[in-house]
Amino acid sequence: MYLQINKLNKHFETGQGTLVVLKDINMVIERGEFICAVGASGSGKSTLLRQIAGLDSPTTGEVKIDHQLVTGPGPDRGMVFQHYTLYPWMNVQENAEFGLKLQGMGKKQRQEKASYYLNVVGLAKFAKALPKELSGGMKQRVAIARALASEPKVLLLDEPFGALDVHTKEAMHEFMLDLWRRTQITVFMITHDVEEAVFLANRIYALGARPGTVRKEIVVKLPERSHAVKRHAIFHDYRDELMELLRKHGQEAVAIAA
Repeated sequence: MYLQINKLNKHFETGQGTLVVLKDINMVIERGEFICAVGASGSGKSTLLRQIAGLDSPTTGEVKIDHQLVTGPGPDRGMVFQHYTLYPWMNVQENAEFGLKLQGMGKKQRQEKASYYLNVVGLAKFAKALPKELSGGMKQRVAIARALASEPKVLLLDEPFGALDVHTKEAMHEFMLDLWRRTQITVFMITHDVEEAVFLANRIYALGARPGTVRKEIVVKLPERSHAVKRHAIFHDYRDELMELLRKHGQEAVAIAA
């Protein structure tokens, strides 16, 4: 196992008492897998990702990467957010180098490494461009190149395509699959988009809400990984199963809150 989450619970104290956001989360992700955690609002997806990234600590339980306990942020995890988080005054090359610069890497080495990953994501010829000169999909590819430049063990994706229009999102799905196949990197992605999860993931963890819990683990086996697969009955079966799970547990959460 490569990424392991054991009996993870996360609580927050509020004026109304203890808010349980995540309850008894257990996940095992092997090296080179593409995993999606899917859930509606209130399922704790972003909170879970913050625990893995080391941006927050579990109330109880643990997260391990390659058998090492996660106690804070580290270069073994690369993070890509929904909003591009590029520095507008830096060009593409400088943005891609930024994490390496923070790590204290020398100028020549970080330039070479960032240039390599900009080439991997197909943006080498835009190295001198500013973020304002790029499309939304291109900005997100820069963010992915920056995350990959640190050569992390796990790439963490926080609804990275949620702000894109439909056509750009579909193109980014194809790009992400191709990138994953070429780099063999382990990917953990959160999303509320059921079709996105079915199209991209090897396995899906369906999260219930209030508190966030793993309701079901689904192994996805599609005959192909192109947008044509969305016309297949098996794609519709996976999608409908997930939609029904999220609908059912969403209703349960509303009933409990009432």
